[in-house]
Amino acid sequence: MLTWTPLESNPEVLTKYIHKLGVSPAWSVTDVIGLEDDTLEWIPRPVKAFILLFPCSETYEKHRAEEHDRIKELQEQHPDDLFYMRQFTHNACGTVALIHSVANNKEVDIDSGVLKDFLEKTVSLSPEERGKALENDKEFTADHQALAQEGQTNAADHEKVIHHFIALVNKEGTLYELDGRKSFPIKHGPTSEETFVKDAAKVCKEFMARDPNEVRFTVLALTATKQ
Repeated sequence: MLTWTPLESNPEVLTKYIHKLGVSPAWSVTDVIGLEDDTLEWIPRPVKAFILLFPCSETYEKHRAEEHDRIKELQEQHPDDLFYMRQFTHNACGTVALIHSVANNKEVDIDSGVLKDFLEKTVSLSPEERGKALENDKEFTADHQALAQEGQTNAADHEKVIHHFIALVNKEGTLYELDGRKSFPIKHGPTSEETFVKDAAKVCKEFMARDPNEVRFTVLALTATKQ
């Protein structure tokens, strides 16, 4: 398995990264400083995705295994144009979360470049094939590595704690959790453009509630660039 340098949850670095990949400067990655209603109001609008960074604790892994078994039995249906991919490249979860955030929001313009090329060549592939395509994409690897190393403050910290990025998006009125380590997308109930921010915050709170003694959570959002 290919190993990348992990991305930091630094909104400035991640914004620079998506712009380098071809995302329009009209969109940025922003800190979500709190999940209560009053602090959620501070996030620039519109908000197209939440990105959650969390530690992969034993509690989380137990929940993930139980969730997999439960949903596997349901054989849920998803929109044909939901872009979902598996993660096979070690430490690529930040890039995968950003791809999930951008690819599932058609209002987010993407200029010619690495990301647009990747999405066009993987549009008809399976989630597994998309994960393999990312692993074999030399340009994507180079761009990730350049930005990851620029934002890195202490690589040793990442050797001790395994953190993981996921994306939360509104796809056709359903709140989806898109996590490349899982075998399929996870539905979190109905949502809308008006309620998405509060609905996504609620899902983030559920992650935190499962690990009440853990404080290493970071929430970001893909939003309109603040004027």
